[in-house]
Amino acid sequence: MHTRRKYKKTLLACYLSFVTQAICANFLPLLYITFHEDYGLSFGNLAVISAVFYLTQLAVDFICAKVVDQLGYRPCIIASEIACGVGLAGLAILPDVAPTPFLGILICVIVYAIGSGLIEVLASPIIEACPFENKESMMSLLHSFYCWGFLGVILLSTLFFTVFGLENWRILACIWALIPIYNIYNFVTCPIEKLVEEGEGLTMGQLLKTKFFWIFIVLMVCAGSSEIAMTQWASAFAESALQVSKTVGDLAGPCGFAICMGISRILYGKFGEKVDLSAFMIFSGILCVGCYLLAGLGNAPALGLIGCALCGFSVGIMWPGSISVASKTIPKGGTAMFALLALAGDLGGTVAPTLVGNISQMAGDNLKAGILAGIVFPIGLVLCVLAIRRIWLKAMHG
Repeated sequence: MHTRRKYKKTLLACYLSFVTQAICANFLPLLYITFHEDYGLSFGNLAVISAVFYLTQLAVDFICAKVVDQLGYRPCIIASEIACGVGLAGLAILPDVAPTPFLGILICVIVYAIGSGLIEVLASPIIEACPFENKESMMSLLHSFYCWGFLGVILLSTLFFTVFGLENWRILACIWALIPIYNIYNFVTCPIEKLVEEGEGLTMGQLLKTKFFWIFIVLMVCAGSSEIAMTQWASAFAESALQVSKTVGDLAGPCGFAICMGISRILYGKFGEKVDLSAFMIFSGILCVGCYLLAGLGNAPALGLIGCALCGFSVGIMWPGSISVASKTIPKGGTAMFALLALAGDLGGTVAPTLVGNISQMAGDNLKAGILAGIVFPIGLVLCVLAIRRIWLKAMHG
């Protein structure tokens, strides 16, 4: 209890950083149809926005694996909050003053994606370095705040648009920017420990030579793809493919996704010690395949929305579960391991929304076709978990 009190501000700062990451990843997709109609952006353009966000994060992940230990966690995590705040606030100005709205949006996306990428790499090892007793539960709880941030973005943005009108989205972008700006203070003043002593952490090269680690890399690619393909297109999918209103679509699609993903992570945090993680991950992967089929093939809007929502539960365990197991399996992985895992997840986040958007465009702006194509990712996820389970069983009986 004393440890929890000592690191209370550290927890708060990391929780808010994941909320910030959720804002960066999920606020703009709520405006895709608005940008499509007001700025004339095609579905292909919108897919590029998602791809640029995750490609930028991917580049940051790669750089962090090499330089964060030299620079230190505190200055890097503070820089992340500054970048997120500037990028989000910039959305209110740059699209209307840049040579083209598309360019203005991309500049803002790149800036806050740099901050989001830093958060993704740094928040987990900062929590891992704190001397908590049950780190798996703390890790899962940390990642659940992404879900609650995602939920807050959907609910509060929908409320704002309902009360003040969709045309005032620029004001909302500035309001969301206040969260990372406030969190700068938390990271300036909170205690931050080292994950491993200097020189003891594995290098990127050493990690990549570890065969078992590659299973986690592929798993994170599939987990990121399965999650982000649905989250990035859920709002537009509900509006255009399911023909429901924006309010109903956002509440039942992305909002349902966030609630189910948060529930999954909280359940893992509470009962993880009593559950066979690999079995739960296999069940989740199979459920994810079913959700993509339901969303892509279901004729009734209600079935499509249920598929979107349940997909959140199915992917919830994958990201934090993979990180926790990798941390236990490779305790000296250090910052490089967290950065490479984040890089793999972002690689999936880069590929999957782009695939969905481009296939939708080729199918005559049919998002159902794009969502259905995304089924390759949860299938790959199931195969990965089966491979991990086989390795675990072999090690137990070896």
